[in-house]
Amino acid sequence: MAAVPGEVQDLSQIETSSTTYESDGASIEAYLARPRGGGSGGGIIVIHEAFGPVDHIHDLARRFANIGYTAIAPNLYSRVGAPDVDDIQSVFTKMFGLPDSQVVRDLEGAAALLRGQPGSNGKVGCIGFCSGGRQTLLYACSSDTVDAAVDCWGGFIRRANQDAVTTPERPTPILDLIDQLHCPLYAVFGGHDQNPTPTDAREMEARLQRARKTSTVEVFEEAGHAFLADYRPSYHESSAFALWPKIVAFFETHLR
Repeated sequence: MAAVPGEVQDLSQIETSSTTYESDGASIEAYLARPRGGGSGGGIIVIHEAFGPVDHIHDLARRFANIGYTAIAPNLYSRVGAPDVDDIQSVFTKMFGLPDSQVVRDLEGAAALLRGQPGSNGKVGCIGFCSGGRQTLLYACSSDTVDAAVDCWGGFIRRANQDAVTTPERPTPILDLIDQLHCPLYAVFGGHDQNPTPTDAREMEARLQRARKTSTVEVFEEAGHAFLADYRPSYHESSAFALWPKIVAFFETHLR
């Protein structure tokens, strides 16, 4: 079994539950993790990959709860149903079919839930992986309800999908929204990733610098896509262990 950064050794120190919250008339399913006895810090939204909120995503929420945050992992497929993870076309159909504008409003609902938790200091961070990384960047560029964002290898930032630069669901390439970034950003890439590529990382960094945004863009040269996902063959242990404390430090700086 692979070693996992931030692993929760004592589950009795945290509380977890399934919950829902309302967004535009729909009930959004979510997984909530918090320090046992409550906390007095910020909250973190954890956005799932294209496959949906698998247990790895819930485990990441538990890891954040273990270091003092209240974390929520919303199911952004709540309206449309989960994709068939064994059918990549089903995954793409569900992922590309989520309207960006609706995703932002659903994440704003998650942020409101976190701010309403006992002991909240009012600050909310967001972290997402793969499609969730793209949605994290989208959210941070579209809403002022997030205080810090970590985009982990969010793909399709130059175009809507493999076939089109824009679609009705994804009307603006995410890179073109960089000027509107509302909060500090930590963007993470893998040196061997094909989507997003290291070239995408350099383009994002250049745009962030031109816009004078508070940001860090980092490429982990030995890793590929989804290198923190310890349940997938893409897991790269040394890079994962190097990344985790940087994520923790970033949120400590901006959410405490």
